[in-house]
Amino acid sequence: MPERPLVVHLLHRFDTGGLENGVVNLINHLPAFRHVVVAVTEITEFKHRVTAPGTQFIALNKPPGQGFWLYPRVYRLLRELRPAVVHTRNLGAMEFQWPAWAARVPLRVHSEHGWDTNDLGGVSRANQRLRRVYGAGTHRFVALSRAIETYLTGPVGFAANRVQRICNGVDTQRFAPATTVPSQWPYRRGDHVVIGAVGRMQAVKDPLNLVDAFLQLRTLCPHGWPRLRLAMLGGGPMLDTARERLAQAGAAEQAWLPGDRSDVAELLPHFDIFALPSQAEGISNTLLEAMACGCAPVATDVGGNPELVEPGVNGLLVPARDSAALASALGLLVNEPALRQRLAEASLARARSQFSLDGMVAAYGALYASARA
Repeated sequence: MPERPLVVHLLHRFDTGGLENGVVNLINHLPAFRHVVVAVTEITEFKHRVTAPGTQFIALNKPPGQGFWLYPRVYRLLRELRPAVVHTRNLGAMEFQWPAWAARVPLRVHSEHGWDTNDLGGVSRANQRLRRVYGAGTHRFVALSRAIETYLTGPVGFAANRVQRICNGVDTQRFAPATTVPSQWPYRRGDHVVIGAVGRMQAVKDPLNLVDAFLQLRTLCPHGWPRLRLAMLGGGPMLDTARERLAQAGAAEQAWLPGDRSDVAELLPHFDIFALPSQAEGISNTLLEAMACGCAPVATDVGGNPELVEPGVNGLLVPARDSAALASALGLLVNEPALRQRLAEASLARARSQFSLDGMVAAYGALYASARA
């Protein structure tokens, strides 16, 4: 039997996050290919989420700054591995398309998942120029949302026939409504109304926006306030600040911020409302997962979120960085349980019908297989 083609997934850091979770899903569900994960900086314990046998992990341990000096090392690595595909993700790894070109990798793919807080919306012309330069020898670009596709074919200037939109997919077998309550879950259905979020506690995810909005519900929902609970799953540099802000407001006992969790799939079905306060998104894995678990979503109107949430049909959209608007939308769903239930049911149906993991895997599989065409 011929050896399966090798895909090298090259990204800045392999740690807890939506981008990385998408890579894990792809590797675990694409056995027609062998896989190597190369991190420009480091690989964390997150690698244990990968269950595909034989997957390799390589950390380059690059310090801050330009990575030009790493090009020879990456070139030699690629010549040794001889992959059919190199797939870089986001600007932090895009420059390594150059050594992939020099190593004559048959198919060179780059995908854009979203923007950082220092360049929301990708408006920086310097970053647009960098993408044009780094992408000169790239065969295909993958956009995770319509907004990113428009960005790549518009301001960046790549030809439309080089850009393909592949939305994230959700594993609706793993992420699904559930009635069995995990022992670690601190709240009681019926007694509490839980507003939940899942995501890394960093600026682009804007967790303090959600904390502030939750605290405003004390005034917006005075009768319901004693029943309200906040669950924010995820670690990161802003975790302690979020905890302190809740404590200072006297709401620490109504909130659960446990840091990173490996049991998100078991906990998500017990959220009543899922809040996504991000300043920028591609197609959010956690939003899709919450929809598949039967949560009613409230998300910021950024990036690919409008492709997942249709206001009033399966959720609510609010402006980014506006805690008052977020609080108002959350308060509406707290005060109107029938609306909350209707949006939750519509989100579940939308996730299952339009954003399946099988569809995403099939699209990437076809793209990767074109290297042999």
